[in-house]
Amino acid sequence: MARTVRLKRGVCPGYLRVVTSPQSVGAAVHCLIVVGDDGLRRVLARLIEMHGLGSLQAPSGDAALAILRERRDIPLCISDIHLPGMDGIVFLREALGLCPDMAVLMLIGDSNVSRAVECLRIGALDYLNKPATSEEILARVDKALEKRELVLRNRFYQSNLETRVRELDRLNRQSLINGVQTLVHALEAKDAYTSGHSARVSRYAVKTAVQLGYTGDRLEHIRLGGELHDIGKIGTRESVLNKAGPLSPEEFDHVKGHAALGERILAPFLSDSPTVLGIVRSHHERMDGHGFPDNLTGDTIPVEARIVAVVDAFDAMTTSRAYRPSRTPVGAVEELQRHAGGHFDATVVDAFTRAFSDLTVLPLSL
Repeated sequence: MARTVRLKRGVCPGYLRVVTSPQSVGAAVHCLIVVGDDGLRRVLARLIEMHGLGSLQAPSGDAALAILRERRDIPLCISDIHLPGMDGIVFLREALGLCPDMAVLMLIGDSNVSRAVECLRIGALDYLNKPATSEEILARVDKALEKRELVLRNRFYQSNLETRVRELDRLNRQSLINGVQTLVHALEAKDAYTSGHSARVSRYAVKTAVQLGYTGDRLEHIRLGGELHDIGKIGTRESVLNKAGPLSPEEFDHVKGHAALGERILAPFLSDSPTVLGIVRSHHERMDGHGFPDNLTGDTIPVEARIVAVVDAFDAMTTSRAYRPSRTPVGAVEELQRHAGGHFDATVVDAFTRAFSDLTVLPLSL
């Protein structure tokens, strides 16, 4: 059985031919129908409900927006282009502003092709020319819901893919860092004098940075920079590293190369961590400009590198080396304070002494 409802829509008269269905479901709200004509709105609501979807009705754009402010989960909206008190284009723009994932199907007159194009540009998923049969309406409804589902699913997959790619990148990067750290520790383990040096430097640096107000990622960068600061010594000859006597000028230049070499080794997989790279390259710079490799001065030296410079020197002084015995922690701190402002950053030296006010616990055991 079929019936025809005549629609009087001002400048857009038309007919909606409704074909009834034996099914009727209307429990859940799935579709918001925004039509000023009471008769057309009720016919559309009945058609939607007979198709197995629930519905809400709004006689105007303002009424529909009030519903959407309360119900942001409505997946589908059918709206007339002509609404009382509010243009359909205005309603579409505001509705999608409230519910950007809602599929909107616009009812357009045959003569309004340009407005149909504008609706699609704004974000409507589809439109229907009036008059339209019930079969056409339901086909467009199904298509709009399928499009919406596809968009949401693709967004979900894309989001998950990006998350997985980021996680794999993080794991790969961490694996490389772990490998480099293992290499550093293996190199240090070959020399009884430097065994555990990088781990201690890292711990000293973090505690000092806390005194300077560092938290979160900044602390993590300092921790990692401390661990990796001497990775460039992989390119330093063992005969030079373990030499018992003074280094020749050539040997000293050879040793100085480890800072820049370390940065080059790490740069390919730490390009997004300039702080770590800055620590590795600049931890032998001096406040007075007599450091290496770039002869930086004062605040031009990254503050994280200044932190590592202080704690690196402290650990070196309190550890026996092939060419000299170790100093006591008290003696090492006095040496840092004596050279504060010239060699070392005085603020960092002060932070270090506050972080380790009890010198009896130093040097730290691993």
